[in-house]
Amino acid sequence: MCFRAKCGWKGSTSALVDNNRSQSSLKKFSKMKTIREITEDSLELEPLGNELRAYFAERLISAETLRRNRVMQKRHGHEVVIAFPYWRNGKLVNCKYRDFNKKFWQEKDTEKVFYGLDDIEGESDIIIVEGEMDKLSMEEAGFLNCVSVPDGAPSSVSKKNVPSEEQDTKYQYLWNCKMYLKQASRIILATDGDPPGQALAEELARRVGRERCWRVRWPKKNDVDHFKDANEVLMYLGPGALKEVVENAELYPIMGLFNFRDYFDEIDAYYHRTSGDEFGISTGWRALNELYNVLPGELTIVTGVPNSGKSEWIDALICNINEHAGWKFVLCSMENKVREHARKLLEKHIKKPFFEANYGGSAERMTVEEFEQGKAWLSNTFSLIRCENDSLPSIKWVLDLAKAAVLRHGVRGLVIDPYNELDHQRPVSQTETEYVSQMLTMVKRFAQHHACHVWFVAHPRQLHNWVGEPPNLYDISGSAHFINKCDNGIVIHRNRDPEAGPIDRVQVCVRKVRNKVVGTIGEAFLSYNRVTGEYMDIV
Repeated sequence: MCFRAKCGWKGSTSALVDNNRSQSSLKKFSKMKTIREITEDSLELEPLGNELRAYFAERLISAETLRRNRVMQKRHGHEVVIAFPYWRNGKLVNCKYRDFNKKFWQEKDTEKVFYGLDDIEGESDIIIVEGEMDKLSMEEAGFLNCVSVPDGAPSSVSKKNVPSEEQDTKYQYLWNCKMYLKQASRIILATDGDPPGQALAEELARRVGRERCWRVRWPKKNDVDHFKDANEVLMYLGPGALKEVVENAELYPIMGLFNFRDYFDEIDAYYHRTSGDEFGISTGWRALNELYNVLPGELTIVTGVPNSGKSEWIDALICNINEHAGWKFVLCSMENKVREHARKLLEKHIKKPFFEANYGGSAERMTVEEFEQGKAWLSNTFSLIRCENDSLPSIKWVLDLAKAAVLRHGVRGLVIDPYNELDHQRPVSQTETEYVSQMLTMVKRFAQHHACHVWFVAHPRQLHNWVGEPPNLYDISGSAHFINKCDNGIVIHRNRDPEAGPIDRVQVCVRKVRNKVVGTIGEAFLSYNRVTGEYMDIV
């Protein structure tokens, strides 16, 4: 596929370069069609007259260039038309005609080759243009090693694979000239700048091999338009400018292969901090500011022993981020009933208990007005991913819906809670370690592609002889890839022993931070308010 994803092409590449067919296949094709012999006399070609010489002069094509390329004329009815003879090894093999209305036609039953083919014999650098006039223009800029395609450009890039040599009739001239092309180490595609011209460049690159292709960028004509082709540049900017355009040709894009300069705009924006989130989004807790900040496009794994408050802490975190940065979130929380999850989020947002119940103590319950305002906040801030049937959701199903939430609602964060509630069916030949690696790769690609931070809750395996200390990321059930592949790894742990300290104290263990710009390994302590579910800095 084209790396910019604009032309829509999918298929194989380098058909000419990798072609291993014998010469017999080309001979077999040739036998299907009788190629007639032609000469200048048989075609009744004449030397150029003054009218056509003046026409070329207006386009800055010199008499010497016309002479060397043996451009002629032919009488066609009541008018005189331009004749572009096609030569191969000094022999006339085809002729193309052009009238003053830019109507083109060629001799029938002749060999299809490049215009100017003899000029590229033995050349390591070859320029390919879209029309004969552009070939002549390149010569005015000092480039004799240039050829033109005989049949113009397609309207768009084909979505099919490159056909076999025998079936690739539209580009048969490439196959007929493949020995000339194989010797070239660099092929500069200088086709027209319009969509058909760019489609032609793509079709040529598919066949000759992208790895040895360069492409020209036609200069701007004004604030909106670019010059269309070589002759336009020659006429308006001169041969020096045309030469500079060719000499500054850039590498033709190859899917997956880039240069840092392709990202200079992004790197400049990063250096100048134009987006404002280069250092990450604050968690809202001073104790964590130096350790962990939330960066779009990253994956954070959160673990902890059962009932340690992993989900509660993530809910408090995203409420803080929404309050300070206005982020929206999509929640795939499979252990929470919707109404219970709504209660927890509303309590954190309104900072009052949902009910008058024992857990609330003497705290005032949220009012009806606050409750209604909170419902509007829930609706505006969160999307829910719910699997309402008996089957377990797969990670692909979750990510597809999360993508829809990103595009439809502009969410910036995804919570998947927990890992063990997903469907983890895998082929018999695939180990759990391989499956987890593949799954986390999918999650990371989603995060990076959509600039969406993902929090993924994963439970630790059963801890034998556990004495109350925080688990580590390698204790996560399933695979060490949870710590290997994540950008950030956090363990949530709370004190259960009154003699060891306050019961409301929560330990946030930042065990991994891939990007030193947004944090570092360390531990922070927060105070948990059981009434509202908030986490607060310890004064």
